[in-house]
Amino acid sequence: MKPDFNKNNGLIPCIVQDNSTLKVLMLGYMNEEAFTKTQAEKRVTFFSRTKGRLWTKGETSGNFLEVAKIIADCDADTLLIKARPTGPVCHTGADTCFNESNQSFGLKELEETIQARKTNPKEGSYTASLLQAGINKVAQKVGEEAVELVIESKDQNDELFLGEAADLMYHFLVLLTAKGKTLNDVEKVLKDRHQ
Repeated sequence: MKPDFNKNNGLIPCIVQDNSTLKVLMLGYMNEEAFTKTQAEKRVTFFSRTKGRLWTKGETSGNFLEVAKIIADCDADTLLIKARPTGPVCHTGADTCFNESNQSFGLKELEETIQARKTNPKEGSYTASLLQAGINKVAQKVGEEAVELVIESKDQNDELFLGEAADLMYHFLVLLTAKGKTLNDVEKVLKDRHQ
């Protein structure tokens, strides 16, 4: 849906959200020219109301907002841009203009780290050495960790149980990577089954 720049004197609010963490990074305003430039260059450009000109976020600091997706709201008078920041977003040096941390760690970030070890093996990396050992070794480790998790589930030690659950999850992600698959592939199967 194309934004409606006929409202609000040609300016529409644009909420920028981190594509990975989903944290709201900032709010800016776009006119049609800023929107067109953002689409063309895949970097977020606003219309600066104080400077009276186009302003690409990061043009001074180098901390650009790389566009992943642009979504117009139901009235086509507000934009949501999902972006990948290349550094702190706020001019104060904070991660966001709302002074929130934009750091997160979850399965997606772990999967990205494992993929990076496959693509660019790091000397001394357990992940890289496991991937280099081949699919049989990785699958064996998943089996071992699954058995250890089952054993720990029968006891009452939550710390050991959670440790084994984390080990299984990690090795499962290594196996997915070794097979050229991702969490998204597994989620798609689960979603299809859910319907």
